[in-house]
Amino acid sequence: MTTTVTTFKGELIQDPPLARTLFNDPRMAWLWLVVRLWLGYKWITAAQSKISNPAWTQTGDALKGFWSNIVVIPAEGRPAISFDWYRNFIQFMLDAQAYTWFAKLVAYGEMLIGIALILGAFTGIAAFFGAFMNWNFMMAGSASTNPMLFVVALGIIFAWKISGYIGLDYYLLRKLGTPWRTQKAEA
Repeated sequence: MTTTVTTFKGELIQDPPLARTLFNDPRMAWLWLVVRLWLGYKWITAAQSKISNPAWTQTGDALKGFWSNIVVIPAEGRPAISFDWYRNFIQFMLDAQAYTWFAKLVAYGEMLIGIALILGAFTGIAAFFGAFMNWNFMMAGSASTNPMLFVVALGIIFAWKISGYIGLDYYLLRKLGTPWRTQKAEA
């Protein structure tokens, strides 16, 4: 196993031992397998209820209703969306009737993220898109389990080299390579 080293103004900065172990050591692949399977299961169960609902996959009315509720600024209390720019974005999406196609993107995107995580295929990319969806749900004021799922997805992103080691990434990353030079492990 090689040590990750970064240079900054001529100084070598190494990852802390815990980070090297958690995010680079193939022996930790078993931990990430359990985490990955759990997160993938969460995404698939969330997607199944949407995919089987015509209000998500045909009309988009479920997403329209959600967006319509979160853009409202109540007379008293706090609005669901804390940032005006995000509320304006959601209002723009509502006005453009983007819910008709975006609801399908959400439903099937959740399913694809779950499948990729369970198979261990492009786990870092799948976890990134899952975290991005969780971030958007949180920005929309829907906390629920999204903060926890977001943090778990970040862990998988950080461990992208080994999170799919027990999965298809074991073959995919070797076959497709990475955009940077790899080093042979020292014996």
